[in-house]
Amino acid sequence: MLEISELKKQILLKDLSNEEIEVIRQRMEVKNFPKGQMIFKEGEPTEGIYLVNKGKVEISKSTPDGWKQTLAVLTEGHFFGELSVIEDKKHHGANAKAIDNTEVFLIKTEDFKEMENTHPKMMYKIMKTIARVSSKNVHSMNERLIRVLISY
Repeated sequence: MLEISELKKQILLKDLSNEEIEVIRQRMEVKNFPKGQMIFKEGEPTEGIYLVNKGKVEISKSTPDGWKQTLAVLTEGHFFGELSVIEDKKHHGANAKAIDNTEVFLIKTEDFKEMENTHPKMMYKIMKTIARVSSKNVHSMNERLIRVLISY
């Protein structure tokens, strides 16, 4: 069984009380992926939100001509797959690959949606964290875009 202290290390769960984490812990699934294995591919059905417990995950997109563009490398404590869940997308818009031996915690989409109804205050905290991380990512991408445009 996952320890609450271990789950508190997750960015997505850090603002939650022990009782709230317990609600989520009961619904989490642990998945392990060896180095090099795809967690999911662009176009595959979505499962839920993944939290990286150990290892590293590369998020990438493939261009129409077959080039791979790395969007992010996520380490322990980070999460991914949240946009598909929030946007009610049935298929992934990117690839996720374990670039080290990786362990993730999965909160399935149906459990996430059910908790929105049964635990709205807890889910407000989680959504606020997702918004904060998304905002930080947008600012970072904007800075990179400006650097590319200036160097052009």
